[in-house]
Amino acid sequence: MDNDLNSVKTKRAGRGYHHGALRQALIEAAEAVIAERGVDGFSLRETARRAGVSPAAPAHHFGDARGLLTALATEAFRRFGDSLAAADVGETRTERLRSQGMAYVRFALAERAKFDLMWRYGLVDGDDPDLREAGRRAFAVLDEAARGRSERKTDSLDPAVAPSIASWSMVHGFARLALDGAFGTAPGDAERAADQLLPLVLRHLDV
Repeated sequence: MDNDLNSVKTKRAGRGYHHGALRQALIEAAEAVIAERGVDGFSLRETARRAGVSPAAPAHHFGDARGLLTALATEAFRRFGDSLAAADVGETRTERLRSQGMAYVRFALAERAKFDLMWRYGLVDGDDPDLREAGRRAFAVLDEAARGRSERKTDSLDPAVAPSIASWSMVHGFARLALDGAFGTAPGDAERAADQLLPLVLRHLDV
C-alpha cells in the first residue's frame, strides 16, 4: 500500500516542476512528439510521459489536446514572426519581400512539424486570443513589406491587402510544394530547391 501511494505521489510531482515550468515542459514535450511522429501522430499521453508527469497533468494547464496544440501553435507563430521580422531587410519592396520569402521557406523546412501544425485549423482553437495575435503579427510583417510601412493595417480579407496575399500565396505555396516532395524526396532535395529555385521564383514578386 505504501509503495503504491509513493508511486502516485511521484507521478503527481513529476520532475519537481513549478507551475510555469511544467506548462513549458509540456509544450516542449508536445513539440518533440510531433517532430517525431507528425501532427497526426500526436498523443497527449505520450506528451505527459515525456514530461515525466501523469496523463491527467496536461488538463490542468491546457484542458485537452486541442488546448496544448493551440499553445504550441502560438509559440510556433511567434518564432515564425520573429524569423520574418529578422529578414525584413532591404531598401526596396522587392528586396524586403525576397528576403522574407527566403526566411518563410527556410522556417518551414527547418520546423516542418510546427509549420504543419500552424495551418491545421481543425486541430487548434482559432479563437484563442494569443494564437490570433501571434498570427496577426506574422502577417503584419509581410504586409508592411508588400504594401509599405505607412499603409493602414487592415483585415486580411480587405481587398487592399491583395498584394500581401499574392506574396503570401507564392511563398507559402513553394514551401508546401517543397515539404510535400514536389522537388524531390531524397534528403536535402527540399533545401536545395529553396537555395537554387526559390530566388528565381521570387523574382516574380516584381510584377
